[in-house]
Amino acid sequence: MVELDVERVAHGGVFVAHHEGRVVFVPDAIPGERVRARITDRRHDRFWRAETLEVLDASPDRQEHVWAEASVERPPERRAGGAEFGHIRIDRQRALKAEVLGDALRRFGGVEHDVDVREIDPALAPGVSADGTGWRTRVRLQVAEDGEVGPYAARSHTVVPVASVPLAVASLGELAPLSSRFPGARAVDLVAPSVGEPALVVLDAERMPRSGPRPTITERVGDRTFVLDRDGFWQVHRGAAATLTRAVQDAVDPALFDPRAANLDLYGGVGLLAAAVGDRFGDAVRITTVEADTRATEHAGANLAEWVGSRAVTARVDRFLEDLADAATAAELARLRDATVVLDPPRSGAGRAVVDRLAELRPRQLVYVACDPVALARDVGLLRERGYELDEVVAFDLFPNTHHVEAVARLTAIV
Repeated sequence: MVELDVERVAHGGVFVAHHEGRVVFVPDAIPGERVRARITDRRHDRFWRAETLEVLDASPDRQEHVWAEASVERPPERRAGGAEFGHIRIDRQRALKAEVLGDALRRFGGVEHDVDVREIDPALAPGVSADGTGWRTRVRLQVAEDGEVGPYAARSHTVVPVASVPLAVASLGELAPLSSRFPGARAVDLVAPSVGEPALVVLDAERMPRSGPRPTITERVGDRTFVLDRDGFWQVHRGAAATLTRAVQDAVDPALFDPRAANLDLYGGVGLLAAAVGDRFGDAVRITTVEADTRATEHAGANLAEWVGSRAVTARVDRFLEDLADAATAAELARLRDATVVLDPPRSGAGRAVVDRLAELRPRQLVYVACDPVALARDVGLLRERGYELDEVVAFDLFPNTHHVEAVARLTAIV
């Protein structure tokens, strides 16, 4: 056992302390606290990992955990994962997330940028509580060997039985089969689309390939509806899709936007952000949405069918851009240089190959939607090295009571 003075937040939902000259990463704490902890990982020369066992000197920002089963009062191996900031007052959570994002941009992006993590407009997220509960529209419950269901314990694959799922929207809280058993299953998915009834889906342990038609759901964002596979990707927070639609529309600089250019929506899913651009700038906009998942692209084509200038392409983004750079005519390259590119990559970021191709094609402006601060910052750093500057970053608390944060950045080509 060691006693640790917690100094600051780190990326990944853990906090930084020091012991015997070595960095120690410890969860379930708050900067300024003193905690009793157990070292759990000594494999690294430069840092160790620990578990908080007891809070000796609590921060004024500490609150009763929003999820009792994730509280520090429970043994670490029995603490439910997925709400690692739930012991922190909501305004301090947002300040810590802003600190992580700002630090990442400074260290990996090479830029100083003040960031404020914004609360979701309550009008866009009906039913979400001010304490950051009641927002998840998708929940996965794991199934143990004996059929018991629950989330994994934090940082493990041990299923923890729970009596509630407070981050979920109310309809899923009522639907969740927390006292049931599902022997032979591997997980239970709960889905609450904005249109229609919630669903409970039991996933077989054998991971058998699907046969027959795949169930679909409908999501409404403003006046638009989007059809997607029930198990397809959609933003998890009740108000996230509307928030990101508005944020992307605001991020595009109209002085740099050309509706006739070869505008792109990369990692486009079922067309949400392509629709955001089209709805802001009108029916004359040309935009191609690119997505590796065939089913998502099929839905994107249908969701954007009313829009003559839209096109949905199934391709890996890096290969699409490579083919584009290799095969484009001089006229097409000119339209690409006039383009606005929206990209919403996975948590790992766009990466060097995609950044290199974008820099080669050199569109006027990039609107980058990111769910990982470090991945965003690394890509910002790569883009700055290749002749782009970061104009603005806005961030949103789309994952309350967790360490995750969503950011939208605009970068423009330096003339």
